Amino acid sequence: MGDRWTGQLHGLVGNAAAPADVLVRLLRHEDEWVRRAVARRAVLPQEVVEAVLVHPDRRVRIALAENGNADPDQRARLVEDPAPGVHLMLAVGPLTYRQQVAPLPDWAYERLLAHPRLAVSHELILSGATPDHILATLADHEDPVFRRASCRAWDRLAQQARERLLHDEDPGVRREAAARICHEDEEATTWLVGELGDLWQVIDILKTGRLTRELAERVVAGGGRLAALAANPTLPPDLVARLAVDPDPGVRLAVSARPELSESERAAIDHTVDAEARLGTLDWVWERREDAEFLRRCARSAHTWLRRSAAVCPGLPADAVELLAGDEDFAVRLLLAEFHPEPPPELLLDLYLNGTHRAVGMLVTRPGFPAAGLAARFGASPDPERRRLALRDPGMEPELLDRLSRDPDTREAAARDPRLPVARIRELLADPDTAAAAAANPALPPEDMRRLLDRAGVPEIPVNDRTIDC
Repeated sequence: MGDRWTGQLHGLVGNAAAPADVLVRLLRHEDEWVRRAVARRAVLPQEVVEAVLVHPDRRVRIALAENGNADPDQRARLVEDPAPGVHLMLAVGPLTYRQQVAPLPDWAYERLLAHPRLAVSHELILSGATPDHILATLADHEDPVFRRASCRAWDRLAQQARERLLHDEDPGVRREAAARICHEDEEATTWLVGELGDLWQVIDILKTGRLTRELAERVVAGGGRLAALAANPTLPPDLVARLAVDPDPGVRLAVSARPELSESERAAIDHTVDAEARLGTLDWVWERREDAEFLRRCARSAHTWLRRSAAVCPGLPADAVELLAGDEDFAVRLLLAEFHPEPPPELLLDLYLNGTHRAVGMLVTRPGFPAAGLAARFGASPDPERRRLALRDPGMEPELLDRLSRDPDTREAAARDPRLPVARIRELLADPDTAAAAAANPALPPEDMRRLLDRAGVPEIPVNDRTIDC
């Protein structure tokens, strides 16, 4: 299998129209990336799944374990894999970006929890993808690591189980349990702050735990973690006022974003929000993410942090969406474009064309990204990026598509367009510069795909080839 074909096969493995027999053959390619890419595809025909499950290279089977798009029942079959390393990655679960991964069936979690290798069960309970109803069964486990994990399912635990965890013999379990009640329990907050000391976890406790007057004064006097304390809703008003004039700008900013303040009170605090500052969504805004009238007030606020927080809320009404789409703060506009269910199409286009943040490149995948009319607007643009956008227009004329498929700056993108005539796709497939993109074109006939595999010397998987790499 020569390297001259590798680029084409890299494209072919991503072809959404590649039939199962082509994908199964790609599993025999010498390039590890190609083999693993097959197992990572968003849609896997059953025949391909079966081939992956018995593939001799465990890295291919691990790729299926890591595939967040794969059917969870298919992924669960890896529990039967002979290689513990596969079980470990199945326990870790897919590491996806802003994507909810469907949970495995309960029987698979039960098998992984009982795995003879402790590393597998520990990875499972540490994974953020493990469902709460599974974690809740671990409250009386003999291993304190498992009991600590059960605290993450606090709302599912019976009161008796909660009490046992709060008084557990293991200090780590007691801390985890106390963190679940500290927002309403002053004693738990005080104990946790003392236990955690300078550990980073104390930040969340100071931010959300119910404070005694004594603890609040002690923390203010100590001068540490004041930005977290400044956001605490139970901080006494006189201490809030003291922190509002703190020399640290981060502390003053945290005070200025407290929920009880009026617009004039916020404005009276000397604070700034840097355009590049990465600020998390304010908890008290997110808690009311479906409250349209409340979100309108946040969208009209002079405080940038409130507007950024409102921009990510799904319940933001249409008039507030329109207002924030023209916000002076770039982060407000970008957050709105990234997170709102129905971002304005022209906002998406403007940010994509003019934004400098790395996230703007993903906006073409957002609902409502404008497509109609792009060919007329950008087909003859001197900017290659704008000419590539023209390819997204469903009404593009064949003549323009052909021209863009010959343009040095756009031909690679055009080679993926299924509206191209098959003859032109074949021409692009023969060009080393566009071969990979043309191989990914779903209009490429299956017989061409098979010929490509033949020329590359990629064999079929023999029925009796079932040697597994453990």
